[in-house]
Amino acid sequence: MSGEEGPNRYIRSFSAPDEEVDLEALHSAIIALGGIQISHDIQYPGWRWRTHVQPLVGTEWCEVHHVGVVLGGRLRVELRDGTQFEAGRLDLMDIPAGHDAWVVGDEPCVTLAWSGVEGWLAPPDVDRVLATVLFTDIVGSTDAAARIGDRAWKELLGEHHRRIRALLDRFRGAEVDTAGDGFFATFDSPARAVRCAQAVVEAIRPLGIEIRVGLHTGELETVDDKASGLAVVIGARIGALATASEILVSQTVKELTAGSGLRFEEAGEFELRGVPDRWRLHRVVASGRA
Repeated sequence: MSGEEGPNRYIRSFSAPDEEVDLEALHSAIIALGGIQISHDIQYPGWRWRTHVQPLVGTEWCEVHHVGVVLGGRLRVELRDGTQFEAGRLDLMDIPAGHDAWVVGDEPCVTLAWSGVEGWLAPPDVDRVLATVLFTDIVGSTDAAARIGDRAWKELLGEHHRRIRALLDRFRGAEVDTAGDGFFATFDSPARAVRCAQAVVEAIRPLGIEIRVGLHTGELETVDDKASGLAVVIGARIGALATASEILVSQTVKELTAGSGLRFEEAGEFELRGVPDRWRLHRVVASGRA
């Protein structure tokens, strides 16, 4: 078989690949060599993942991690969090799962990839589940760290993490990620998520710092045990809009917690970066507040 015996063990050509894929506006030649698969891809002007590949895999974003180099033309990439970047000739690309991509200009984009070659046309093993996402973030963390020093900040951050994790356990939340001084957690009950947020705000304040919290309820996609999807982006954007000790929630959370005894006040309509439409947000009213 090609690539197994003789000189083809050492030298291969994309003129005689192991596999070829032809789609509208795209041609891909794939070779197995050195224990990895490498693809030579030509994306013609007008090609876009969302237009030409999404209908085949059925996910909102490409959930494959690609690493490669652009040999010619230009490729624009948009990540699910709204980040965009563009790669041109001889640029190396590390494109995380959760993206869209398209050719820029009238020249074909030619790439060579050695990661994400397998399974990019097959629907990933995606679980979808309705959940409430909670995002926390310390307000003014950089200033606080500079004020008290690295060692004290590290100890403070450790206590911050310990208190939040204890409350996640108490309210049956699942920690998904901890990035620096923020938490991302999920709950199967929006009311319990809000009550956890209230408890977290009160538990962290005695440490001399304040956090902000954002919550949203929606469908999450789970790929390789990692939660993702538009609901995650919305929750993170809502959290970024909150101020010190403020808990902001989406209209969805407010509606789903009707009859729970929780109280909200309208915070206004906002644009969330990378998310369509304007979103009506609500502020959680602390217990006992008039």
